[in-house]
Amino acid sequence: MNDDLSEAALIARLSALRQDHSDLDAAVQAIALSPLPDMLLIARLKRKKLALKDEIARIEDQLNPDIIA
Repeated sequence: MNDDLSEAALIARLSALRQDHSDLDAAVQAIALSPLPDMLLIARLKRKKLALKDEIARIEDQLNPDIIA
């Protein structure tokens, strides 16, 4: 039963991370379209997106481990 709770928590976390990643993507696109885009801010947001993507991949691996026999 404890595994179910942790799996549910991981799924919830995964959903939140995906939403955050999507929000950051929209923010980067909006800033890039402005007349004088803040390249430092864009770089910072892209680094955050990459960190989120790495965390998403880690959680996905926990939920769906590759079984190599």
